[in-house]
Amino acid sequence: MAEGKKGFFGRLVEGLQKTRDNIVSGMDSIFSGFSAIDDDFYEEIEETLILGDLGIQTTMKIVEDLRAQVKEKHIKDPSECKALLMESMKRQMDLGENAYEFEHRRSVVLVIGVNGVGKTTSVGKLAGQLKDQGKKVVLAAADTFRAAAIEQLTEWAHRAGVEIIAQQEGSDPAAVVYDAVAAARARNADVLICDTAGRLHNKKNLMEELKKIDRIITREYPDAYRETLVVLDGTTGQNALSQARQFMEVADVTGIILTKLDGTAKGGIAVAIQSELGIPVKYIGIGEKIDDLQKFDADAFIKALFV
Repeated sequence: MAEGKKGFFGRLVEGLQKTRDNIVSGMDSIFSGFSAIDDDFYEEIEETLILGDLGIQTTMKIVEDLRAQVKEKHIKDPSECKALLMESMKRQMDLGENAYEFEHRRSVVLVIGVNGVGKTTSVGKLAGQLKDQGKKVVLAAADTFRAAAIEQLTEWAHRAGVEIIAQQEGSDPAAVVYDAVAAARARNADVLICDTAGRLHNKKNLMEELKKIDRIITREYPDAYRETLVVLDGTTGQNALSQARQFMEVADVTGIILTKLDGTAKGGIAVAIQSELGIPVKYIGIGEKIDDLQKFDADAFIKALFV
C-alpha cells in the first residue's frame, strides 16, 4: 500500500470513529453477548445498523443476506457472523468494472450538488488528481449563481495547475459550458470538468438548465464520454439519500462524491446510497487537502468501520 494511501486509510479510520462507535461497539456486544443465533440476535443487528444510518431498506437486505449465509454454512456461533456481516455490507457496495471509465476516455464530467456540500472543492481536488495522472484538464465555472463560486474554482484551478473557463457571475451556465467545450476541443484536453449549480429548491429551472447544457455537449462534443457526479454531504445521513433521489429526477447520475465523512456518526450512509439507489459512491472526502478526496474502496471502508 502506497504511503499516501496508507495515510488516507489512517485518516479514514479516524474520520469514521463516530460511525464506528455507533455501529461496531453495538455489534461487538451482540456477537459476544448472544450464545445462540435467533430472531432476537438478528433484531439487535437490525437496530444497530439502522442507528448507523444504513436505513431500513439496506439493513433488511444485509440481514436477509446474513440469514441466508448462516443457514447455508450451518453456522451456530454468533461470533462467526461478524466476518459474514462485513462481506454482506461489501456486497451492497459493488462499483462495477467501469466505475472510472471516464479517466481513460476523452470525457466531460458534470458535477452537481447543493450549496455547502463541498462541490466546488471536490471539482478542484478531482482536477488536481487527474492532472497528477498526466491528464490535460479544463474546468468550466458553470455554477454562475452562487456568489464566490467562480473565484473559489479559479483558486482551485491555479492550485491544481489546470485551465479554467469562466464568465461573469450571473451569466448563462450553458454559455460557459459552450466556451469550455470549444476550449477543451481546441486544446485536446482529456477531461472537461463542469462545476454546475444544484438548486434543488427550484427543480424545474435546474432541469431546464441541465437539459440545455446536455444539448450543447451532445451537439458540440458528440464523441465525449459522459459522467455526471452528485456531491453529497456525509454528515446529513438520510437527507443525503433523499437529495440523491431528487438529483436522479433531473439528471442521469452515474456516481456520487460523498464528502465530510471525517467526524460524522452517519458514515453508514455510504452503504445505503449504493444499496438503495444502485448508484456507486465513486469518491469520498475526509478533509480539506487536495489528496483528501480518494476513490471509494469498499474493502478499505468496511475495514475502517470494523477496525
